[in-house]
Order: sequence, then structure tokens, then C-alpha cells
Amino acid sequence: MAIAKRVWLRSESISSPTAAPATEAAETVAAPAATVAQTDAASAPPQVPALQVTPTPRTTLARWMRRNLRPTVLAVLSLAVSVFIWYLATEFKLNFYIRFTNIPSPGDVLQHANSVLHTTRFYENVFLSLRRILIGFGVATMLGVALGLVIGRYRLARELLLPPLEVLRPIPAIAWVPMSIMLWPSNETSIVFITFLGSFFPILLNTIHGVESLDGVLLRAARCLGAGELALFREVILPGALPHIFTGLSVGMGVAWVSLIAAEMISGQYGIGYFTWEAYSLIEYADIAIGMIVIGILGLACSGGIRLIGNLLMPWLTTHANRGRT
Repeated sequence: MAIAKRVWLRSESISSPTAAPATEAAETVAAPAATVAQTDAASAPPQVPALQVTPTPRTTLARWMRRNLRPTVLAVLSLAVSVFIWYLATEFKLNFYIRFTNIPSPGDVLQHANSVLHTTRFYENVFLSLRRILIGFGVATMLGVALGLVIGRYRLARELLLPPLEVLRPIPAIAWVPMSIMLWPSNETSIVFITFLGSFFPILLNTIHGVESLDGVLLRAARCLGAGELALFREVILPGALPHIFTGLSVGMGVAWVSLIAAEMISGQYGIGYFTWEAYSLIEYADIAIGMIVIGILGLACSGGIRLIGNLLMPWLTTHANRGRT
């Protein structure tokens, strides 16, 4: 083949003398380039495929310990310091504007808790309070999120529904106690209604703000891709408003517990709020502290459940938050 090629080139140079220099020059340039390419390919180090390291259970456990051990230790330490300050204040009967003369010590509360926790009435009170908070908060979540999405999306709904809601919003849930007793046929329903009012408005307003803060480019892009109104709510508006919705749920849960305990103290006959108020009436100061601690633990558990659900539904926010922490 090489000989035939040289013969062909020579015949071309004879028939076309002006093209011969160009052809020879091209061959002269191409030959060193090919030689250089072959030399570089030969001298280049062989490429080693990247190894994918699969985390072992021990590595996963160590990573989890680094992420969770420090905040757990700090939380336990801060709680221990708080209990120790409580012990010092009751032990030395501090009476500097704030009076600790009648406040039970941690030891007294622990001793009374040992007897209270063995009674069925206490667990009945806790169960009733949890049932009331779950029903009232659940209804407030469904209604508040639904109305918030509609009001935030449609101008007509905003102009019709938001003014009366804004008039009702500043009224404290406790002020509704006499009215709710007259409205509803039983004390149980009226307490659930007050719990609902306490959590409804934070959920509603945060949902409206979440819908209004969405980027209009996303909505227009979804429209261009053929999304209908229902698909727009399901695929764009609701996911985009989820961070604000869960903020409203966290705030609403705290207000719901405040409203529930106040309603149980005023008009209830059962519940952890009634248990705490009854202990005050019977001058059982240790039981008051037990009721307050149980309310705090239950509220913390409910807020933690909301945070957990939010992390499961929005994993991208959890990753972003972990990257930003120092």
C-alpha cells in the first residue's frame, strides 16, 4: 500500500506540478503530528478507574455519632444545670423579688411523681389532653393549609375571605371560652374548638405567605409544560410552600397547647391542664410542677414529630442546613 501511495503521489506531481509542493508539505506536517500524538499516548500514565467506597456499618455509626452525640450531650448538660439551679433556689429559699419559699424542690417533685404515675386518673388526663390536641390541631391543619393555598393563589378568594379572618385573628383563643361554651353542646367540643382556634391562624398565615413567596417563573414554566390547575397545586405550589407551612405548623402546635391548657383550667373537668389547676386548688405544689413538666414533655414530643415529618418530606432543606452549620 505504501508503494502504491507513493506511485500515485508521484503521478499526481507529474500531472499537476503546482499541487505537489502542497501535498508534500501536508504530509510533512502530518507525519510529525502523528508521531507526537503517538509519543504522548505512549508516555501518558494509564488511567485508573475511580473506586467507589461503600460505607461500612462502622463508618455509618461513627458518622451518626459525630452528628448527634455533641448536641445530645449539650442538651443533657443544659437540663442538668437547670435542675441544679432549681435545687439551689429551693434549698436556700431564695426570696429576692422572685420567691422560692413555697416552690417544691426537685426531690419533692420526684417523690410525688412516683406516686402520681401509678394512678390511672393521671394517665386518663394525659390521654384526654392528647386526644383534644390531635383533633383540634388536625382540623386546623387541614382547613388552614387548604384555605391558605386558595387565598394565596386566587385574588378573589383573598378579597372575600381574608378580611373577616383578619378581624377574628387578633381575638385570643381564651376570650372564646364563654362563647364556645354557648356555641357547642358539650365542654369537650368547646375545648377542642378553642384548641383549633389557637393553631388555625398561624398555619393559615404561613401558608398564604408561602404561596405568595413562590417565584412566578416556576408557575409560568409549569403552565408552558402543560400543567393544569390541579397539577400546578400538586407539583409546584404545595412543594414550594412546604417550608412556610411547616413553620406555621410548629408555631401553631405551641399556641394550641397554650390554648388547650387554658381552656382545661377554665372549663374542663379532665386533662393535664385541669390536673395542674386542681393541684393548685388542693395546695399540692409538687403536683403543679409535675403537671407543668408533663405539659412541656408532651409539647416537645409534638413539635419534634412535626420536625421529623418535615425532614422526611423536605430532605433537601435538612442537607442544606447541615452544610451551613459550623
